[in-house]
Amino acid sequence: MAVTSIEIKERGPYAGGMSYGDVGAFEQLDGTVHFAVDPSDPANSLITDLELAPKNAAGLVEFSTDFRIVRPVDLDKGSHKLFFDVVNRGNPASLYMINGAPSNDRTSPGDGFLMRRGYTQVWCGWQHDVPQEPGFLRVDVPNATGISGRIAVTFQPNEAATTQMLSDRGHLPYPANSLDQPDAELTVQEYDGGPATVISRSDWAFGKLENGNFTPDASHIGMAKGFEPGKVYRCIYTTATAPVIGLGLAGVRDLISHLRYSTSRDNPCAGDIQHTLAFGASQSGRFLRQMLYLAMNQDENDQIVFDGIIAHIAGGRRGEFNQRFGQPSNLVKASTGAVFPFADIDQTDPETGRTDGLLSRLTARAKLPKIILTNSSSEYWSGHAALTHIDATGSKDIRPADSVRIYHFSGTHHPPGGLPLEHIHPVLGSGVHSFNWVDYRPLMRAALVNLDAWVTKGTTPPDSNHPRLDDGTAVPSESLKSSFQAFPEFGFPDHVRHLDRLDFGPDEGVTENLPPLIGKPYPALVPNVDADGNDVAGIRLPDVAAPLATVTGWNLRHPDTGGPGQTHQLLGSTVPFAFTKQERQGNSDPRPSIEERYASKEDYLDRVEGVARDLVTERYMLEEDVPRVGQTASEQYDLLESQVKQAQPAGD
Repeated sequence: MAVTSIEIKERGPYAGGMSYGDVGAFEQLDGTVHFAVDPSDPANSLITDLELAPKNAAGLVEFSTDFRIVRPVDLDKGSHKLFFDVVNRGNPASLYMINGAPSNDRTSPGDGFLMRRGYTQVWCGWQHDVPQEPGFLRVDVPNATGISGRIAVTFQPNEAATTQMLSDRGHLPYPANSLDQPDAELTVQEYDGGPATVISRSDWAFGKLENGNFTPDASHIGMAKGFEPGKVYRCIYTTATAPVIGLGLAGVRDLISHLRYSTSRDNPCAGDIQHTLAFGASQSGRFLRQMLYLAMNQDENDQIVFDGIIAHIAGGRRGEFNQRFGQPSNLVKASTGAVFPFADIDQTDPETGRTDGLLSRLTARAKLPKIILTNSSSEYWSGHAALTHIDATGSKDIRPADSVRIYHFSGTHHPPGGLPLEHIHPVLGSGVHSFNWVDYRPLMRAALVNLDAWVTKGTTPPDSNHPRLDDGTAVPSESLKSSFQAFPEFGFPDHVRHLDRLDFGPDEGVTENLPPLIGKPYPALVPNVDADGNDVAGIRLPDVAAPLATVTGWNLRHPDTGGPGQTHQLLGSTVPFAFTKQERQGNSDPRPSIEERYASKEDYLDRVEGVARDLVTERYMLEEDVPRVGQTASEQYDLLESQVKQAQPAGD
């Protein structure tokens, strides 16, 4: 086993000792896991630069990570199942995505959904560059020795600035190995993927430019004329810092294997765990796709690590999780996380001649878990989710492996939506439209229950449900322009996101070509829409099947944040229908008004309940979530009705 010790630093009641149904109270353990891995072990052969890391006297590479375990106090009352939540930039995701915890407190137990089901929940750090702030879980890995090379950092500011940190979202940057670097290059594009213009080297420098004062700094760049909001900048420079970031993948593999199989005294789960499930959302879902691709669901003792995996809102991408100078948090178009393969089964890219599949290595080794891939509409518009089930030519549907289900959460955007309607995001900027209000968490909870039953009882989940070519529900994104532009002031992206074939060089873990060589784009396919502009394919919540609005997986950047006509990468739209026929006609809106659709609020809520109960019958929703969905629908209706009343002149 690669785990050398587990150091528990804190132990105490979870959530103030709250009791959860028949399972009872939970306890929380926090600490550090220490590892030592063998570079010569075949299980570690795909970890980039592992052989260049410092080794101990036994020839092993040492590293450590933060961990947290929340488990039943009485393990006999638990389910004997381990639920691993891949942290997103150091933060838990499942308590927000599944338990309904507040988005600003993702360690809150929420409604206790996972606790009531008796899971032992585990988190650990896997990302090396997470800010060193309290509460974040991170991994501490060694640097490969004797390495320097080129790195590309891309950023798109939402407001004017004269200084930019060389990292994503405040993460730890790769410092330039010198401040001079005459061959360093800064380019600017009007939009991601557009033509690049080189900015003169004399116009910018490594350092901070604040209040007219310049301070040299290897982790920032400054430019007197400033970085313009909405434009896309890319800085290519040389660094000599090369953390072996693929050890984050090994740490997850080895910790879960240790908790599951080890009988050692330091294993807090010894003898308890019978099944293991993993959940990852967004970056964390892409991490799980990378883990699958590298066959790291197999430990050093040839044992399976996870029995079941949910990779949520990952689209067709992976990430820079095993790359020299990798940036695990970035979402840029020109990334090694956006390269072939995308689908789970083997296929051949006709342009490159390469044959591969996400699960090819694991299939050969017979270590496949059960897998559920879930995506919002945003992943089709900007995350290339269609390539997980449509071939690289865009000409035929792909049947996934028997161990895989693929679900599209129709009419949703990247995070769970909700009220109030807002168009300003604290990190991602402003949208032209209010952001998408569809809360897909009821579908997420059912997906987990279905995965659990698949793993533990052999109960097969519902068939995959997503856009398809053979029934016309998957279409080129550009083909929907006229559909959306038929709605008053709705608009459509000036530059629809597409994915190019990218060639970074022959070594998968090393970017030899920076910028990459660009080949023919892959097809950009998205869900087709109905006359209201709502997705026709996928699992349709009442928000889509009994709608009050057009809800999309895309939104246009507000001109205040620059880049007008560009789409937000992660955020969608809610554009309500007119409430009355008179209002609709006054706006020349072809979408029927709410009063034309429903005889009353009661009629509307009856429709909502009918849709929800159909989803329960189909096993896409749990019975316990039907009232929750109805309450959300009631609040949405009341909001739109109140806006009409507020707009009426006094005396009407």
